[in-house]
Amino acid sequence: MRCVVVWFLDMERYIPDYFLEIFSRPAVGGNTVGDFAAAVGVFFVVLLAFRIFQEVIVRYLRRLAKRTKTDIDDMFIRILSQMRPPFYLLLAFYVGLRLISVNELFVKIVGSVLIVWVVYLVIGAVQILVNYVMEKSFGDVEDVGTKAAIGTMSKVVKGILWFLGGLFVLSNLGVNVTSVLAGLGIGGIAVALALQNILGDLFSSFAIFLDKPFRVGDFISVGEYMGTVEKIGIKTTRIRSLGGEEVIISNRELTESRIQNFKRMEERRIVFEVGVVYGTASEKLRMIPDMVRGIIEVVDHARPDRVHFKSFGDFSLNFEIVYYVGTREYGTYMDVQQEINLALNDAFAREGIEFAYPTQMVYHEGVRSKD
Repeated sequence: MRCVVVWFLDMERYIPDYFLEIFSRPAVGGNTVGDFAAAVGVFFVVLLAFRIFQEVIVRYLRRLAKRTKTDIDDMFIRILSQMRPPFYLLLAFYVGLRLISVNELFVKIVGSVLIVWVVYLVIGAVQILVNYVMEKSFGDVEDVGTKAAIGTMSKVVKGILWFLGGLFVLSNLGVNVTSVLAGLGIGGIAVALALQNILGDLFSSFAIFLDKPFRVGDFISVGEYMGTVEKIGIKTTRIRSLGGEEVIISNRELTESRIQNFKRMEERRIVFEVGVVYGTASEKLRMIPDMVRGIIEVVDHARPDRVHFKSFGDFSLNFEIVYYVGTREYGTYMDVQQEINLALNDAFAREGIEFAYPTQMVYHEGVRSKD
């Protein structure tokens, strides 16, 4: 910045000698009147520039944001609006202060205050961004426990931001941050070991909220348990089983297990077998695939896939039947299966085809005795 002052002072042919004499007069602290004039001039120029930025540019952007449908620009307007006139004054004062010779301690104090203020504004901007992302991702959540978990996650993120900002400020103030981190690291390891299970469940809950493998109201199966998700908490998830009891599973166990989410199933694939007795005529066996297909096609919500004579069983000739139910509701699936079973029973009875059941036939060979 001093080169600007020198440039102005070197323009002797454009400045009257009277003013040059005034600017060259010594003032306070080894500074000339010209030095103070340059510092005051830069102060007002910087202040005016920021004032124009806030009153003209930001105001124009705010009017422009009202015309757009997205709210991303509104978020950036909130970030820019954090910079208030007191910050402009401090920044302009610091820039002007660098043009004159003053006590280094005073300059360092002003610079430290400015650094703290800048870090505060940056953290505030990141917090606005975090709040925006949280609102867009989880704004439609109505469960109280879920909202509490989301709030906790947001506070953890903001706490990390303030911690990093504090380390940055301490580093600029000349504090040995490495020793501070070393001390915190030893204490952090001890705390982490003591809270290992709790922290594992906490971070697992964050993974569930971000990845969303299931939501409240979904019907899921985890290992030997299955039921409807009633609540997703910070440590555990509560499931209402088909038997009516409440099953409580830790979030860490959920993230480490295979989860079947039936709520997101678009249709069910059903496989079942039908056996007929040995001795059934070949023409009857050939009729069964088309007969079963015809039955499934007329049942609501059912779509046939295939019917095959699969195998020769111990006591039956087995047919494998595969069809789809166009709904995720278990009750509807059972209604469809029941209707198919009843129709199969009626059709087989009309055609004289017998269903197989476990039987055992014993052959006796007569022995002729010798007289």
